[in-house]
Amino acid sequence: MFGRKKPAETPAPATPLQEAVREARIEAAERSAVVVDLRDAELARLELLEEALKPLFKDIPSNVELFDTGISKGDVPRLWIDVIAHVEMGRDKRQYRFVQDTRYGRAVLAESYDVADIGRAVTRYVARRMVERERALADDAAMGIASAQKIVELEQRRGRQRALRTFAYGIIVGVIALFALALLYRPTP
Repeated sequence: MFGRKKPAETPAPATPLQEAVREARIEAAERSAVVVDLRDAELARLELLEEALKPLFKDIPSNVELFDTGISKGDVPRLWIDVIAHVEMGRDKRQYRFVQDTRYGRAVLAESYDVADIGRAVTRYVARRMVERERALADDAAMGIASAQKIVELEQRRGRQRALRTFAYGIIVGVIALFALALLYRPTP
């Protein structure tokens, strides 16, 4: 009871299954170390590309808010260019893939092992997006003046209609009130 020492138990010999599980755990640990090393290598390559693209993004005017770059460190590390385009590493983890999400799926815009090639592809993409933005703003501005005038006219018309409707309801309620008063306060003979 108190003070007595229990005899030391000798571990049972490992069964073949326990030994196989132990070996599988060791292999999994080695594989996860390799996966972590690959992910770190992907992140390092994407950071190199991000550094190469910094001058491009410094040239973009501050009023253009289309582009928000950054590296996401998820299962598949990505260098985001904007909301719909990013650079990820190819299957061999050395090739850059510049892709854009479209309504029909993902489109590969460029693939290369060279940072400069992907940099040129991203530069062309940024230029196209800025031109699209300028055109959209120009179309909105041209239509905006005409549509603003139409909106003002429409609101004025609605205001006049609302005033006439209120006046008509007032006349109807007044006539009904006069008839009701006339019926209630009839002179007695």
